[in-house]
Amino acid sequence: MIRIAILGSTGSIGRSALEVIHRHPGQFEVASLVAETSADALAAQVASFNPRLAVLADEKIPLPDGDGMTTWASGSRAVLEAAADPDTDVVLNALVGAAGLEPTLTALEAGHRLALANKESLVAGGHLVLSAAERGSGEIVPIDSEHSAILQCLQGYGPSDVQRLMLTASGGPFRGREQETLWDVGPEDALKHPTWSMGAKITIDSATLANKALEIIEAHFLYGIAYERLDAIVHPQSVIHSLVEFVDGSVLAQLGFPTMELPILYALTYPNRMEDVALQTYDPIRSSPLTFEPIDDAAFPLFEIGVRAGRTGECAPTVYNAANEIAVQAFLESTIRFPEMADLVSGTIDRIGNSAVTGVTDVLEVDQAARSVATEVAHSLSKTRVGVTR
Repeated sequence: MIRIAILGSTGSIGRSALEVIHRHPGQFEVASLVAETSADALAAQVASFNPRLAVLADEKIPLPDGDGMTTWASGSRAVLEAAADPDTDVVLNALVGAAGLEPTLTALEAGHRLALANKESLVAGGHLVLSAAERGSGEIVPIDSEHSAILQCLQGYGPSDVQRLMLTASGGPFRGREQETLWDVGPEDALKHPTWSMGAKITIDSATLANKALEIIEAHFLYGIAYERLDAIVHPQSVIHSLVEFVDGSVLAQLGFPTMELPILYALTYPNRMEDVALQTYDPIRSSPLTFEPIDDAAFPLFEIGVRAGRTGECAPTVYNAANEIAVQAFLESTIRFPEMADLVSGTIDRIGNSAVTGVTDVLEVDQAARSVATEVAHSLSKTRVGVTR
């Protein structure tokens, strides 16, 4: 029986993980469930899975009435207690944003396997995460479909065997569009992803290709590969999730139907595999041809801005991540237009500058400073016009 704590259980990844767990009775036990603000949804999950601990991260929200079988708690300290629980085998971190960093560090320092869906942990605090894993003998197994694919292809190989890692991107809903045609697209347009069903934040990141920049930074830390050997290409069918080119010229790729439940299941059972007849399989005969194309940096500048931040290092990835979160929020609220997200992020990076980050406090301080500046930039951009026009 694999005992699992799910941080961010009411979000898209958390709900998918619970679907996987539900299909395998006797294989998994839900030890803890953590939600940020969704008290009613969390209460429904608690009723279905009977965890020992249920946590609402937001202390301002009243806790639901318990039934005595589950201990209810609230606040950031309780989130960390769930991440450190010695009676847990796997901590699945699907929290959104920089709030996921400290639980990531805590889980790894406790020696747990960390099934990581929180990109921001590695982007904002990559070196800290690796150090925590080393100190506590924790293990990181990524849930991103791209990084799960790379992990599967790299079994038995190390960084010295790798010539290049190629992450694939669907291209999002605006693939093939010129930047000048994107000024009038709204949130409802950007949320129509052609192949994946995801939460709002990651869906917008997919539309801007910021998600691919974040994944490049993640890959650098996860696999110890230099940035010059990391690449991303557009693959509209979302069947090949990543490719690994080895030093002898061989290329391995992982293929699968586009569903997050497959990398979730792999992360929970790694290094083993578990049959799941509910998962749709890829049929090469009946499927569309597989195509590839380069990323259009002119139309989607947030990709290049993010990769440059990764190469710069120090606090630049933290600033990029925080500014991008504010940009996505501002776009979803129709405060700024789609192309202005790149202006907001680049403007924030320019104003913050670069400095070393040596601990969690440094990362969180830079994160807050970047969010403050990014909010100011968003306000400035919104003042240049009366409102978003469609």
